[in-house]
Amino acid sequence: MPVLRSLLHRALSAVRAVARGGSPTGYAGDFTGTATVDYRPSADGAPDPGEIVWTWVPYEEDHGQGKDRPVLIVAKRRGLLLSLMLTSRDRVPGDGRGGDPDYVDIGAGRWDPLRRPSEVRLDRVLQIDPRTVRREGAILDRARFDRVAEGLRRRGWR
Repeated sequence: MPVLRSLLHRALSAVRAVARGGSPTGYAGDFTGTATVDYRPSADGAPDPGEIVWTWVPYEEDHGQGKDRPVLIVAKRRGLLLSLMLTSRDRVPGDGRGGDPDYVDIGAGRWDPLRRPSEVRLDRVLQIDPRTVRREGAILDRARFDRVAEGLRRRGWR
């Protein structure tokens, strides 16, 4: 039964991804280099650096499976959006210092209907096709974006 459940879960994940314009087999893969951080949000309906959007995100261990989640767009490269996942799981202490260096605390915002505090994961950069963005969540203010950018610069980004 677990094998059947796993196969069914995979099939449903693939169908959902394709229905949203994504493709579990069309994911460009995680970005492994460095790039220039960009902040150019615009409330124009198109996804831009500095915005938090919702899209299908493949699991690290199996790009054929994934789920919808919010991501922060930090740059554009070769027609793709370089993006970082958000999580509401707390990995950074309340003062924002110490804790897991792979996460930056950005607090709460309109991207989460429950207004839970969020953190941005720095150690996995997603390459998102703009056509797979399901909806815009919010423009992240410059001060919070700059905290994320500083974390990326410590990792060699410009």
